[in-house]
Amino acid sequence: REQQVVPVEVLAAVTREQFLRDVYPRRMPVVLKGMELGTCITKWTVDYLSNAEGSKEVKIHVSAVPQMNFLSKNFVYRTLPFDVFVRRAAEVKHKEYFLSEDEKYYLRSVGEDARKDIADIRKQFPILAEDIRIPEYFEKEQFFSSVFRISSAGLQLWTHYDVMDNFLIQVTGKKRVVLYSPRDAPYLYLSGTKSEVLDVDNPDLEKYPLFVKAKRYQCFLEAGDVLFIPALWFHNVISEEFGVALNVFWKHLPAESYDKTDTYGNKDPTAASRAIQILDRALKTLEELPEEYRDFYARRMVLRIQEKAYRNDYG
Repeated sequence: REQQVVPVEVLAAVTREQFLRDVYPRRMPVVLKGMELGTCITKWTVDYLSNAEGSKEVKIHVSAVPQMNFLSKNFVYRTLPFDVFVRRAAEVKHKEYFLSEDEKYYLRSVGEDARKDIADIRKQFPILAEDIRIPEYFEKEQFFSSVFRISSAGLQLWTHYDVMDNFLIQVTGKKRVVLYSPRDAPYLYLSGTKSEVLDVDNPDLEKYPLFVKAKRYQCFLEAGDVLFIPALWFHNVISEEFGVALNVFWKHLPAESYDKTDTYGNKDPTAASRAIQILDRALKTLEELPEEYRDFYARRMVLRIQEKAYRNDYG
């Protein structure tokens, strides 16, 4: 029993007009090759990165195991000077370390105040920002954040979704990305925005038997590739080599739809949060009934939701 695997579509050098007319409306992930991304592709070596932004402190994730789990928090946060961090992240075995000599490092840039400010490479890494050209496929006022990322070789990030569209720009190194459609959410064992299934290649099917029903989309990113990840698509990212990337998120819903306190682009839209709270209250009310009644009326509620809210243009 294995998941159906579908390769993500790959397109070469797509103009803004082509993207907005032919690619974007389909709401499917696509790998864009041959994009004009600036000098970062050749310049961003370990030496250059270390020297460019110097010894300012950065907060990083450190994990003793390759698969990082945000639900059980199997990693620690540590602070290092940026130049020291870059060199360590590029090593396979470490002479200096926090947890073990083969620990993995991960930087996800944050704003000045992570609780209030969004990540913006122009503010946090201004020198590096000059080297990269972000594809301007959306209006300037739609821009939400630009998240600078550096990962050790072998690091795997948990499966999750974001509520905004984004480009994953792979500047150096190689990544494998596994994606799942929003419609396959029932098979992903969700806890909030994250899936409990960490190891998508060798899932525990006794614990997660429905996971095989999810259709798996997969792509391999090389330096210079850009992956379009539509909002609500689940993604699991495996760094096959030490690599540097930039995620650019933008708003495609009206600005007031988004949670004002969201600095990461992963808080559910305010209407969705309200709906879930109302549902939780409804389920609490059902607890006043005996089990067989509770079961019957819960099924009726599911049918009502399907009838009112499910799209009927796919299975």
